[in-house]
Amino acid sequence: MVETLRTYSQQLAEPVFDDACDLVAYMGAVQAQDMSMSKWALGLRLCRPSLAAVQEAVDSGRIVRTHILRPTWHYVAASDVRWMLGLSGRRIRAAFLSYGKQMALDERYISRFYDAIGALLTGSDGLTTQEIIEGVSAAGVACDADRARLMLGLAEADGIVCNGRERDRKYTFALLDERVPAVPGLSKEEALALLARKYFQSHSPASEDDFVWWSGLPVTEAKQAVRSIGNELISDRYEGERLFVHESCIPANGAAGVVHLLPPYDEYLISYKDRTHVLDPKHSAKAHNNFGIFQPVVFQDGKIVGNWKKKAKKGGVEIETVPFCTKNRISVRKLKAAVDRYRGFLEG
Repeated sequence: MVETLRTYSQQLAEPVFDDACDLVAYMGAVQAQDMSMSKWALGLRLCRPSLAAVQEAVDSGRIVRTHILRPTWHYVAASDVRWMLGLSGRRIRAAFLSYGKQMALDERYISRFYDAIGALLTGSDGLTTQEIIEGVSAAGVACDADRARLMLGLAEADGIVCNGRERDRKYTFALLDERVPAVPGLSKEEALALLARKYFQSHSPASEDDFVWWSGLPVTEAKQAVRSIGNELISDRYEGERLFVHESCIPANGAAGVVHLLPPYDEYLISYKDRTHVLDPKHSAKAHNNFGIFQPVVFQDGKIVGNWKKKAKKGGVEIETVPFCTKNRISVRKLKAAVDRYRGFLEG
């Protein structure tokens, strides 16, 4: 079954990683659009979930949060960020420039902005967007919130900045060269093969179209990447669709009895073009809309069966769950264990 294999490959059953950086390196990239909940996406896949451990990996620079692959934030292992930017940076740069057409940005302005943030960020473990706006403006480069948002995304795509150390629960930017030491590069062919390998080992079973969607690669390059690891992939039909399974994916006990509270934008849903194997189409609008907004969802036995939300209360958090329908009965005992796992993550 598709959900059994994915539960295993995505580390949602019998996780094997203790360190968040090792997990991210295995996954390839983990979408991190929601900064707070994306840490739970990592934590729930660790042997011992701990927010402090995930935060340390991000703050130390072992995990990088930046715009990569598709033009949105992802967590990437520091050792992978440069070759992934080599594959996707130019496309993401073009996307940001397209977003900013109304701002009439030109290469002269971009160069002046980069010079200003380079001077600002040198030796810093991170400045907030507002601090950057103030510093760039003081240097004589016109900048407001909208322009800063665009330019910092562009600087991420160009490999100039990435996340810095989080401060007072605020996201900061730092210089990539100061956060991530330079490493020997990969050829394009090597990078394509490595990206495909990371995806299929951690997301099996999946289709070529799923990989195209997740990677953001042009179709021709994505197909080249899949072909380059063809001897590692097993092709079979699942529920009428031909999918690929990486040779390393050998599930033990499968998905039975596993319940999780998945954060919004979790890889279990967002990393596939076709989500019908694990989410009944008649309930898809409760999990995500057509504009790319994903909701927190309840995972049970490999299927997405409900929504959840948290409410802050004295002494901790309160979790409310709503099944999609009466047929989606969620195990009370397993749900309690999932809630306890989340609370333990927050406290760890």
